[in-house]
Formats: sequence, structure tokens, C-alpha cells
Amino acid sequence: MTAHGLRTDQRTTFVGKSVAIIGTRGYPSFYGGFETLVRQLAPYLADQGWDVTVYGRDGSTKKDTPDHDPRVHAIVTRGVESKSLSTLSYGLTSSVHAARHRPDVALVMNVANGYWLPLLRARGIPTVVNVDGIEWERAKWGKQAKAVFRGGARLTAKFGDNLVYDSQEIARRWAAGFKRDGIFIPYGGTDPGPLEPVPELAGRPYALMVARFVPENTVVEFFDAAEHLSERWDIAIVGSSGYGGDLDDRVANLAARNERIHWFGHVSDDQRLFSLWQHSGAYFHGHSVGGTNPALVQAMACGAPIVARDTVFNREVLAGSAIFAQPHSADIAEKIDQLLANRSLQQELSTAARHRGETHYSWRNVCSTYETTLLDVTGTKSSVPRSNNNRE
Repeated sequence: MTAHGLRTDQRTTFVGKSVAIIGTRGYPSFYGGFETLVRQLAPYLADQGWDVTVYGRDGSTKKDTPDHDPRVHAIVTRGVESKSLSTLSYGLTSSVHAARHRPDVALVMNVANGYWLPLLRARGIPTVVNVDGIEWERAKWGKQAKAVFRGGARLTAKFGDNLVYDSQEIARRWAAGFKRDGIFIPYGGTDPGPLEPVPELAGRPYALMVARFVPENTVVEFFDAAEHLSERWDIAIVGSSGYGGDLDDRVANLAARNERIHWFGHVSDDQRLFSLWQHSGAYFHGHSVGGTNPALVQAMACGAPIVARDTVFNREVLAGSAIFAQPHSADIAEKIDQLLANRSLQQELSTAARHRGETHYSWRNVCSTYETTLLDVTGTKSSVPRSNNNRE
């Protein structure tokens, strides 16, 4: 290992048209939305002749999977494994390494890494930054963490050469709050084709939730609804907090004492997860903050009949292809119960969601737009800030 925690046997030179991807857990990883994007984007860029390097964390990737493309170079750096410091610390060590080896462009995920953009700019490396959601409004973060994200956003607005917004509403918020424009690039979905149901739920109508266990994902309200719904229907729950805690304990207890509640934890097997969506009678999507949610787009591609929390973000993605519920357990239970009891409505919503996903959320279009954005910014390597567009 070097002083920066890098494995000395890893590749450290860039050749040709090169991009460094900073701010994810690595390649290939199955943790969240950024990682899903990288699993699609990195091989696509390699197909287009790019030299692709993805920075990540030790133990967060799985190379012995069909998703692994040997043309994509993975570099592991050292960081602090904690809820509040992981992104910042890994972002720093990744940015230091990239600054030393100077790729043609850096694709940076998450505004928390805005603190390291001046380092990349000082080395003449242009940046494209996916700003993600409005992190400083998430209930899971304390006051100090929210201030860190807000500070990172200000620096991203000042030093990011080009910004990517995964929803039109996020773009509007950044234009209003930081006077920055950018590129709208959502997430994509993969049609898996017909899949066998998971054995635990084969032949049984069920409601599904897939979410990280944080308050803004309406997890508590769904758990309350699930207790009522399980009197009549099976319930499948995918996800965890990632760090243990009260919500993990609660769902474990629910599953232990109620045979109709099935907790799968974090599912890294895409085909298993896709099958759960594909065969669900009702998928509840409770995310309330952020932009275009990757899990929602994938659920659409799988043809899941959707009940979604009524938010501007979810309505932007789903339009008329879902039922919307208020964030109260009674309304969630009522809407899911009505959908599970109506097979024709399930089929109608499944067809509508799949069609909207195919029309608006194609991975090929997503990856192509990312490549165009990367190419555009490599033509403007100047370190001189752009006027009228780089300050809050």
C-alpha cells in the first residue's frame, strides 16, 4: 500500500481518451443508484474507446459476476468507514490520486465531493458532477452533516465545470438556489425479460417495498401499513439501514413473528430483485427526496404495478402510470389493498409503467448523453471560472 492507501499493483497511468469516476463504492458494486449507473456507463464508455477508471472502496465490489468488464480499471483507496465520513474521506483519497495522474476528465458523484473540485481544477482536470438529490434536506443527516453537504453544494456550484441533474425538479432547484444550469440525465432501467418468481412467494400475491431504511423513504409508515396488510396479503421487504438500528430490529421482529412478512435484507443479485418487482402485485415506492430514483425506474422496467408516495419527483417520473398515496400508514394500506385486490388494475399499471420506462428512461440514451457531456467538457479545460454561472 502507498501513503494514500492505494494498492501498488494497480494501474496508475491514463492513456488515450480517459475518464476517472469518483464518488461511488467502486466497480462493479451493487450498493445503490450511483453504483447501478456505473455498472452501465463504464462498459459503455469502454465500448466507445474510453480508458475508464473507477475509484472505490475495499470490500464493496464483486468482480466474479457477469457485470464485471475487465476493460474497466478499478482503483481502491483508503477512507473512514462511517455514516458521516465515508463519502468525504474516500472522495479525498480518490481525488488526490486522480489529480496526480490527470485523466482527461473526472466524473464526480455527490456534492459532498465538491470540497475536492479545486484540487482537480488546479491540475487542469475538467469535471462533470452528478449533484444527486438535495442531501441537506434529508432527515437521516444531523445538523452538522447537512451543513457539510450544503457547503459541498456551494463549492460544486463554483468549481464544477458541468453539472448533471437526474430530474427536472432538481435542475429547477439548482437554478433557483445556486444560479447554475446543467444537463438533465436521469437513470435508466433494464428489461430483464420473463423471470421465475422467488420460491418464498411463488403463486402468492404480495406487496413489495425496496428501500434503504431512512425516514424520508416512508419506511416507518410502510411497516405500520404492512402489519395491517399482512392480515390479508403477503409482504416482501428489501433493504436495510446499512448500519443496523431500530428499523432493522423492527422488521426482523415483524418477520420472525408473522409468516406473511418476508424480509430479504439487501439484495445484490439483480435477477432476484428484478423477479421480486416483476411478480409483485403492488410495489410501494416511498422515497420523498432526491430526483429520479434508480429503484423506481428499474421497477418500471420490470413492469411492477406501483403505489408511490405523492411527491413532485415521483410524479415527474411516473406521470399517469401509478397510484399516489399520502405518507400516512392508513392511506398507504388502503391504496395497496385496493391494488392487490384488482388484477385488471395491476395489469393496466404494469403496462403503463413499462411503456413509460421504455420511452423516457433508456440506459442507452442515458449513457450516450453522459458521453456527450464528458466530451463537451474536455474541450473547455480552462481553469478560469465561468461568469454568471458559478456562484450561489
